Amino acid sequence: MKTALYTIAFISLALSLKSQTVSVEESVYGIQTGFLGIWGYNEAKLTNQIVLRSEIGFDSGIWSGPFDDKTGFLMSPVITAEPRWYYNLNKRESKDRRIDGNSGNFIALKASYHPDWFVISNYENVSIISQVSVIPTWGIRRNIGKHFNFETGIGLGYRYIFAKRAGYSENDSDAALNLHLRLGYRF
Repeated sequence: MKTALYTIAFISLALSLKSQTVSVEESVYGIQTGFLGIWGYNEAKLTNQIVLRSEIGFDSGIWSGPFDDKTGFLMSPVITAEPRWYYNLNKRESKDRRIDGNSGNFIALKASYHPDWFVISNYENVSIISQVSVIPTWGIRRNIGKHFNFETGIGLGYRYIFAKRAGYSENDSDAALNLHLRLGYRF
């Protein structure tokens, strides 16, 4: 009888350990860089699969033209708030793939604000026009070793440009593309 009780208790314990809910991490801090910028971020857990990513950094731009004597380069600040749903954590866990550091596929709603505070550029007197964008995005993040990761994503959304503040007669809006490939370090 004792053997049967111990066996049932052991099987129940094993099943309860296996059926624990897979979850994103409580808080993840890191930095990322890509072809056109550098960003610092935090992902704070909201639910087992949803995080709120807050990000501050610099988006960059490159331009050239027939009247420019050199190729122009600028970096301007950007502030982003982005809820992310990591939708395949259970599947990755069942296949013994890594989910630490919120490694997985995600769907996000990226909301970014580009203020006209300052610009770093190789040209004098360069400024940007403040704008806000909201872009639904699909992406993936994968780990490389213990602290490094890469992330890629794509999305199409809406951008509103505060052109009146810069002296234009009307504000403007248009489509916005989020296409990113980033390498990062997780603390």
